[in-house]
Amino acid sequence: MLSKDIYTFFSDLEQNNSREWFADHKPRFKALEAEVKALGDRVVSELQSSDQVEKMKLFRIYRDVRFSKDKSPYKTHFGMAFHRLKPEFRGGYYVHIKPGDSFLAVGFWDPNKEDLLRLRKEIEMDASELRTILNDSELQKVWGDLTGEEVKTAPKGFSKEHPDIDLIKKKQFLFIRKLSSSEVFSSDFESLITDSFRAIRPFFDYCSSVLTTDLNGESLLN
Repeated sequence: MLSKDIYTFFSDLEQNNSREWFADHKPRFKALEAEVKALGDRVVSELQSSDQVEKMKLFRIYRDVRFSKDKSPYKTHFGMAFHRLKPEFRGGYYVHIKPGDSFLAVGFWDPNKEDLLRLRKEIEMDASELRTILNDSELQKVWGDLTGEEVKTAPKGFSKEHPDIDLIKKKQFLFIRKLSSSEVFSSDFESLITDSFRAIRPFFDYCSSVLTTDLNGESLLN
């Protein structure tokens, strides 16, 4: 189980976001960071039994304030990303731990323009397989509906009258699962993460298949 002091620490940090305060409480932070990293390492080990995860990244607490009006030096959350082994396995997993705003996220946060165009072209040709995956009851129970930023009408080269324009105009393909504090600090939190990540595999398998083939279905990996 994760320590509930994670929430207490970040609540305290939000009220005292300074280098002086953080220096005084750095040993406390490092102990909590080690807990979260250990959790991430265990999640990777569990996922490897059915997936190909290249690495886990625990994001640094230090904020990049160069171009921000908010000059607070520290983030008030833990963020972990799990990277699948490219180019065969696409999509990413993410865990966000923050008082009042913890969540899991999966999908494509910032797809490059080539991948985005390839997905849109596949949807334009035939979205039936993707629709079946998105409407699956098990995926819906865990993740709900597809979310993410989108263009206002239609991307360049696509008709706004297309019956699947709701999917074509997506710029991101994301699923987000909000977490209660009781879930975060439960003894079952690790299982909740890995079970949730496994539930999105049909979507990832579909996208991986699309992104590793051309419009004729020929492999791009050879």
